[in-house]
Amino acid sequence: MPAPHDSTSVAIIGAGPAGLMAAEALSREHVQVDVYDAMPSAGRKFLMAGKGGMNITHSEPLERFVERYGARRAQIAPLLDRFGPDALRAWLYDLGVGTFVGSSGRVFPTDMKAAPMLRAWLHRLKERGVRFHMRHKWVGWSEDGATNGARHALRFTTPEGAQNITADALVLATGGASWPRLGSDAAWVPLLGARGVQAVPLRSANSGFDAQWSDYFRERFAGQPLKPVAITVTDVDKKVQNRKGEIVITATGIEGSLVYALSSVIRERIEADGEVTLHLDLVPDLSVDRVAEEVMRPRGSRSLSSHLHSRIGIAGVKFALLHEGLPKEALGDAALVARTLKALPLRLLRPRPIEEAISSAGGIPFEALDANLMIEQLPGVFCAGEMLDWEAPTGGYLLTACFASGLVAGEGVHAYLGRLARH
Repeated sequence: MPAPHDSTSVAIIGAGPAGLMAAEALSREHVQVDVYDAMPSAGRKFLMAGKGGMNITHSEPLERFVERYGARRAQIAPLLDRFGPDALRAWLYDLGVGTFVGSSGRVFPTDMKAAPMLRAWLHRLKERGVRFHMRHKWVGWSEDGATNGARHALRFTTPEGAQNITADALVLATGGASWPRLGSDAAWVPLLGARGVQAVPLRSANSGFDAQWSDYFRERFAGQPLKPVAITVTDVDKKVQNRKGEIVITATGIEGSLVYALSSVIRERIEADGEVTLHLDLVPDLSVDRVAEEVMRPRGSRSLSSHLHSRIGIAGVKFALLHEGLPKEALGDAALVARTLKALPLRLLRPRPIEEAISSAGGIPFEALDANLMIEQLPGVFCAGEMLDWEAPTGGYLLTACFASGLVAGEGVHAYLGRLARH
């Protein structure tokens, strides 16, 4: 492939993992790259996500890994073929960041921190000539289109006022709509819409959901974990989904890794039906018959709470949930109590607002893109990361796909510039 001419420049909007990985791919090819971001520093959301331990990817087999992307697994699979979990770990090692596999199969940097990794990465990119322009908010294209022979004339607002720049190609990696205070405010949706590129509506993903707790339960148990527990819920295709894990009780409802793993199923049921009732198994390690046997044993003068605690370990928040799920008079029916412990109905009304969500669903549909993630309607404009229409649960899947899409977009830009150079 002919090398792009010396004056070739690429603008990348968004200094998160996807945008930085696009810069990584292009800087290897000695292309002049300018990264713009509205925030004062790079990787704000990335750093926030790493505060509790930087879960970078997952160690499960790739075939199973790809399944985590649900309805978009066919579109995400080619990206992971190019840069999957193993390639990501090898890239981190080359950056000087070791990784290890935790007991859950999740992969973490050896120091569990995001900041050292980001510092090393930014240092390498700057050494390769990548230029960073912070507090530059992209507000669209110049009205007169391209100028000075460049393909794209872009407008930004900065603390010093409006600024126009030109570039031969553009990578959009501005994020979705979750955590807007860190820069992902979806301001790009109307900008692309004005150019005929319509986004799938953005919705909460990896979010909590609202329930209707009693005042006592909310005040006493908000913030407490519920584990182990299993959720059973029927999806919009009438398939029963069942998973085991941990839930966290919130003042408004539930959240936690198990909820996030099923958030798309729950959200879609709510969108279809207005609400959804799922069922909680509070003793997932015991069979229905075993629970019934233990609950129905004579308890003599012992209270129900003491009996359930001693026989099957039900206490605290789990016993309080039983009270939430059954009227007081029903607690004397041992058979009903046993059935409820294995399938406690929980009505969920709505997902939490997208501003609170870990990530967002929706965005630029893959059908509007070519295999290199270029918008077919806007030659030279590529998209990567969370602004694409896909979603995945927490556990390293979100970051891995962001890295992979950024790399594919960056390589796609280089191929595109090569085609321009030949003509």
